[in-house]
Amino acid sequence: MDINNGFKIKDIFKSLRVRFFIIVFLTGLISCLVVHFVILESYEDRAVNVKSTEVQTQLRILANHLIVSNYLQDTSSEVINAELDMLANLYDGRVIVINDDLKVVKDTYNISQGKTIISEEVVNCLKTGSKGAVSKYDESNGYIEIVTPIIESEVIEEEDVSLSERSGEVVRGVLLTSASTDTIVTTMSILSRRAQTIEIIIILVILVFAALVSILLLSPFRRITAAINDVKAGYTDEPIKGPNYLETEQIIKAFNALLKRMKALDDSRQEFVSNVSHELKTPITSMKVLADSLLAQEDVPNEVYREFMADIGEEIDREDKIINDLLALVKMDKKASGLNITSVDVVNLTEVVLKRMRPIARKHNIELTLESKRAITAEIDEVKISLVIMNLVENAIKYNKDEGWVRVELDADHQYFYVKVMDSGTGIPEESLDSIYERFYRVDKSRSREIGGTGLGLSIARNAVLMHRGTINVESRLDEGTTFTVRIPLTSTATQGK
Repeated sequence: MDINNGFKIKDIFKSLRVRFFIIVFLTGLISCLVVHFVILESYEDRAVNVKSTEVQTQLRILANHLIVSNYLQDTSSEVINAELDMLANLYDGRVIVINDDLKVVKDTYNISQGKTIISEEVVNCLKTGSKGAVSKYDESNGYIEIVTPIIESEVIEEEDVSLSERSGEVVRGVLLTSASTDTIVTTMSILSRRAQTIEIIIILVILVFAALVSILLLSPFRRITAAINDVKAGYTDEPIKGPNYLETEQIIKAFNALLKRMKALDDSRQEFVSNVSHELKTPITSMKVLADSLLAQEDVPNEVYREFMADIGEEIDREDKIINDLLALVKMDKKASGLNITSVDVVNLTEVVLKRMRPIARKHNIELTLESKRAITAEIDEVKISLVIMNLVENAIKYNKDEGWVRVELDADHQYFYVKVMDSGTGIPEESLDSIYERFYRVDKSRSREIGGTGLGLSIARNAVLMHRGTINVESRLDEGTTFTVRIPLTSTATQGK
């Protein structure tokens, strides 16, 4: 049970919808948390700076009062003491007055008076004057420590070319003040609670939003999956349709193209089986009729017997040719057979093939010629390329006119060699050019039957060319002739057969 649950959890996390939901939700959650902490930190820094500036201003005013009332020498002024106590109470802190001998003159807590304070900040303040004024925020203890110089302005006389006066500043002491930040902490606590409430609401909204978006955006894929399952189950074979999203359009186009290809293959397979059955059945039917005719007659003359047997022999030859062509076509299956690659003299190979075809050409009064523009050596399967040239030349001869011609041209460049088979034949209708490589397809079925064609020659040739990663193209005009152009790489990239 646990194992099954484990598999279910894995399947859930494999879901694109779940992953999309998690990404959107985490993005919103992290954004909320970042904004929360940034705002609180910014508020705290701003509040501390404002309070430090405010206290510094009050302390500078108080420092001036201390100088005017000569408080550093006489601390009996009730007004100054009241101001010090009021300032300490106002900021819920402590004020310590220190003279230039580092002696505590006044402590609002009344615990350090008369003591000596040696502090780096106090010493620096006494040395540097107004430049030594500093404030430091102690976040752990919740207070701001401020060091403010008590400065006395005095007139100093100097002797120069003439007597002149200049104003100077002398540090007479330091105000060491601590101001509580409880109000800031309290305000931050209130803001934090409010922010958390808002964040919870925002997170719930993001949660719902992420769920809706993941469902809405991925629903087209669910509909596509359902449509594909319908095709798979056999409920329909129509192309699927879906929303006009770029991603779904690409998937739908790819699947519809695959579906079209599968339908074409299925139709081709059914047609192939039908054609094979018909082509194999026709000679058998003819032989059956001839044999039944012989059996139905008594005392058949030898001449008639020989004539019938000759017809039966022709039908057997025709059946044998169909079977041989079918076997050759099966062997041309790119997945079922490899290539026996060798280095071949293409010109010599073509001459050998044409030598075999010349008796057929002479029988039909067809002039068969070869023109080679250069010596050509290529890495090819000699048997299969021979079949290509032989089938193209044989078709050019059979579907030609009396006293016609067939011309074979060979050429090559740095990458490919070319075989061009041209004839002066009857030509191929334009509407049939896309179908001539289909198995058992015949442009002129009646004439093909007369000359013994099986409708497999061009299919065999095309498969052999494709196995060599080559191309075969045709140009034709009715009553003017046909030109087949084959292009084969000089160097083979196919796996050699063993």
